[in-house]
Amino acid sequence: MLDIRRLRAEPEAVKEALGRRDASLPQAVDVILSRDEARRQAIGEVNELKAQRNIVSKQVGELKRAGQDASAIIEQTRALGERIAELDDVVREADEFIRHHLLLIPNEPYRRVPAGGEEANEVLSIWGAPVTFDFEAQPHWSIGENLGILDLPRGSKISGSGFPVLVGHGARLQRGLINFFLDVHTEEHGYTEVRVPYLVSPESMTATGQLPKFAEESYRSERDDLWLVPTAEVPVTNLHRDELLTVEDLPRRYTAYSPCFRREAGAAGKDTRGLLRVHQFDKVELVRFETPERGLEALEELTGEVETLLKRLGLHHRRLLLATGDLGQSGAMTYDLEVWAPGVKKWLEVSSCTTFTDFQARRGNIRFRRSQSEKPEFVHTLNGSGLALPRVIAALLETFQEPDGSVSLPEVLHPYVGVQRLTAST
Repeated sequence: MLDIRRLRAEPEAVKEALGRRDASLPQAVDVILSRDEARRQAIGEVNELKAQRNIVSKQVGELKRAGQDASAIIEQTRALGERIAELDDVVREADEFIRHHLLLIPNEPYRRVPAGGEEANEVLSIWGAPVTFDFEAQPHWSIGENLGILDLPRGSKISGSGFPVLVGHGARLQRGLINFFLDVHTEEHGYTEVRVPYLVSPESMTATGQLPKFAEESYRSERDDLWLVPTAEVPVTNLHRDELLTVEDLPRRYTAYSPCFRREAGAAGKDTRGLLRVHQFDKVELVRFETPERGLEALEELTGEVETLLKRLGLHHRRLLLATGDLGQSGAMTYDLEVWAPGVKKWLEVSSCTTFTDFQARRGNIRFRRSQSEKPEFVHTLNGSGLALPRVIAALLETFQEPDGSVSLPEVLHPYVGVQRLTAST
């Protein structure tokens, strides 16, 4: 959530930044500022009326002590009280209006973020080279079905489309990848592993920016008013909601595995075959709490940590700087990591690494104090997928497929999966 004080102090700068995201946002800022001005005028009038009521109240006491009629002044006091109550309602309604609309306003993008939609995303680096075959490359769903490790029809029978079933060494491959990712992040990158709830409160969803904007894309248990996590980012970030940390507490680095649940309501028309777009998937998440001056440096570190996994898996990948129109609501700057899947001949996003500046921290009231003599500040939060499983598995099956239909696994996964090659017999 943006700071209302910044909107007041630098409205044109904020509108210019948000206008690079969406041309309609500057008008939304004007609406908020107009209501804020009316709110402040009402508060000013309330303060004047309260001062006036105090004076009149003293006069009532003086008249009564003198044995004189105070009815006219008492009526004046009552009228002042009624007007104050009316203005208090104006202020309360304005507070609710401003908060609601601020929750819908996205974060300001950094100046280095290119303007435009998906077509304006910048390719910053490419690692490796695309694999070539002397046979016709197959898509991962054909490979998985032929090996007996991916069962899409039964997943659809159980829950509907977008809920795949992994079988045998397919399930073990997924479990091995999760353990591999967690081991690297905890043992080499300095993250603390946490196991978090998979159902969260509306307050938790609001703090990280999923609510109210993305309610339609999320799953909800209405009876309990709890939401299934779309990513472990939500519960992990909320570990420190409404807390005041010290500067010595920072940075905090957490990693967590969780299943993720997303309706993907806006995905109509996009390729949904196999594991490319599913409603339930597994992911290892990275979350950081940093001081403001470390935000951008931490983003580079976090993204590099995720790239380490892709390099060890031997997957041809690239790093993109997302443009303003492709940036998530809460993000100020995002790097996407995409792997090349030769079977479907597409780049597949497997991680988004984002700095949110103080946007989430302001919504979740996550602060720190540099010293006892200084005022609290909002932390800067960051997160990245390290990594999301479905498309990683898709890329692995397609990249390391063999002419006989088997799949040779990267050496780093051998101890985690227990086999060096996936075959129909395994």
